[in-house]
Amino acid sequence: MLARSAFLLGSTLFLSGCIVETAGPTQHDFRSIELDSSESLRVNCKMGAGHLRVASGTEKLARADFTYNVPSWKPYVRYHSTAGHGDLNIEQPETGHSHMGHTRYDWDLRLTRDIPVDLRVNFGAGEAVLDVGDLSLKSVEVEMGVGKLSLDLRGKPRQSYDVRIRGGVGEATVRLPRDVGISAEAEGGIGEISASGLRREGHRYFNDAFDRAKVKVHLDVRGGVGAIRLISD
Repeated sequence: MLARSAFLLGSTLFLSGCIVETAGPTQHDFRSIELDSSESLRVNCKMGAGHLRVASGTEKLARADFTYNVPSWKPYVRYHSTAGHGDLNIEQPETGHSHMGHTRYDWDLRLTRDIPVDLRVNFGAGEAVLDVGDLSLKSVEVEMGVGKLSLDLRGKPRQSYDVRIRGGVGEATVRLPRDVGISAEAEGGIGEISASGLRREGHRYFNDAFDRAKVKVHLDVRGGVGAIRLISD
């Protein structure tokens, strides 16, 4: 009976064209991008499911450590620089395969503090921890599916910038920098909203420094984020 069931399962997978990939031994990969003549950097991270961390802490332009146990998930890393502008793209391959066993997929990306950064993050499921307040941010954009976002912007920004979060189902915690102007707008299918250290005016939230501050951070949250916590401390 067991052999017959295995045969039927194999036949079904063959006929459906489905490839089942089994999780194997944990693998590690390391990539680094040297500093060049770029005066700004745009970073795009696209992860289907897993754990993503982005932070400062490298003397290079970028340094990335990857841990995974599905061979076809080895990330694509592409970098090029044109006319003083660098573009770094890191992406999980789209295999279309089904997977068996316990999977592991972790990215740890460190970026330079020395040049302005536009950061784009797209993750479908899992957790993203973005500890980026020490970077010279120009903009931050996050698209999340089912998962958890922790975005720490605390630092001393030298220029104003915008933060956009577009959500699916999950929760987001955003820690905001001190001594700069903060405005936040939250609309759409958002569940519970808590805002510590901010005053509310309709769908918008402000800190006391907003009117007088030269450097300002504007946060725009839209979509089906289950819960969002804004913390200004």
